[in-house]
Amino acid sequence: MRLDRNFANGRFIEPAGDELIAVHNPATETLLGHVSGASQAEAAAAVEAAAVAQKTWRKLPSAARAVFLHKLADALTDAAPAIGAALALESGKSPGDAANEALYAAQITRYHAEWARRIEGEVIPSDTADENLLLFREPIGVVACLIPFNYPVYTFMRKVAPALITGNTVVVRPSNNTPMSAFEIAKAVERAGLPPGVVNILAMSHETAEVVCTHPAVGMITLTGSVGAGRKVLDYCKANIAKPSLELGGKTPAIIEPDADLEKAARELVASKTMHCGQLCTAIERVYVHESVHDRFIALLKRHMSAIETGDRSVNPAWMGPLVNESSRQSIHAMVLRAVEAGATVETGGKLPGGKGFFYPPTLLSNCRQDMEIIREETFGPIMPVVEYRMLDEALAMANDHQFGLSSVLYTESYRTAMKVANGIEAGELYVNRTPADPYQGFHAGWKRSGLGGDDGKHGMLEFTQTRLVVMKY
Repeated sequence: MRLDRNFANGRFIEPAGDELIAVHNPATETLLGHVSGASQAEAAAAVEAAAVAQKTWRKLPSAARAVFLHKLADALTDAAPAIGAALALESGKSPGDAANEALYAAQITRYHAEWARRIEGEVIPSDTADENLLLFREPIGVVACLIPFNYPVYTFMRKVAPALITGNTVVVRPSNNTPMSAFEIAKAVERAGLPPGVVNILAMSHETAEVVCTHPAVGMITLTGSVGAGRKVLDYCKANIAKPSLELGGKTPAIIEPDADLEKAARELVASKTMHCGQLCTAIERVYVHESVHDRFIALLKRHMSAIETGDRSVNPAWMGPLVNESSRQSIHAMVLRAVEAGATVETGGKLPGGKGFFYPPTLLSNCRQDMEIIREETFGPIMPVVEYRMLDEALAMANDHQFGLSSVLYTESYRTAMKVANGIEAGELYVNRTPADPYQGFHAGWKRSGLGGDDGKHGMLEFTQTRLVVMKY
């Protein structure tokens, strides 16, 4: 049975304690193996190794750091089958999707490597004639990277690559649900020849994670996770006034206007809602449909959702896979039952299946209202509630009437409608006539309780820097 060790200061370390974290296949509930849970002393030592390494790493020209990132991207590409195999088992993804995620991780690593010669400061005019103001971009130091379970390989490099190119070093905590793929990445880091201490990867308990995040050497904490986890990170940041970068909950609204291509919209919304069993922060979570096309659109959604089968994607990659664990499944089912009690109609799905695996059927709910829990709270599962509206202003108001503001979707053929929503939506992203996909040259940043800071693109890279103003008198 598989046993993974933590990776710190350039090597896989023999565990100091006997804490083991069990890893299960969510499609079969089979025990896959264990990873060593880092002790608090091991975690602190990893942070200290990262702090020492950062003193040298930051002095390298950014172009030299880029050479290491390109080597890491090569190693990730070569290791994609092994990374994908581990990820498929621990996440319930198909082997093909899991291997592709490793390739996407390599792509975003190369993308950030190419920022090496574009990390620019500024020359600012002074009010004094014999003076220049120079603004430098500098690394922050050691970054604690907290990785989610849903896309753990891609998100790993989404955070680590920009941190490294800007001169920081990292201590990475993978999700305890999906840690095996992280240690396959560690092997790629080792093969790429990154200097010891630059990338450290440790599985750990919440208590040990607090030791990492509150260590005086940690200058930044970046998290993709729930609002509750974000609040905990903000508490950790208080210890040393570390910088937070948080991508938190989402409740993506989709507005379907009467002139929309309904067949295309229905097909794409269902694909978004059922990809990885709806466990995406930007998956469609609530649908606002104009009254004139409401019944027709419900019928289209029902047809597409009813056609989707669930099962082990290693057997059939066309199936929708499982949720992450039984707790998630029970929580989602309870939300569906409460929605029905509040007046929603189950068009398809909504029943707990028997047998092994944490499966839940694609579930379409009609007759939903804005005040229902199923509209107000994130499900993070394959649940699609639909609300009917009369006027665009009403739909836009309901889309904005929410605690979250991560992503949003609009289907229309009217440029006036598109511009009105683009200028009025209270979210970090708007996708017109398509569903969210987080292009890595963009900027993935949420409003409201969806987070602070953001990932991707120039602005995501600059999250990992701080400024120094130099006032030059001559």
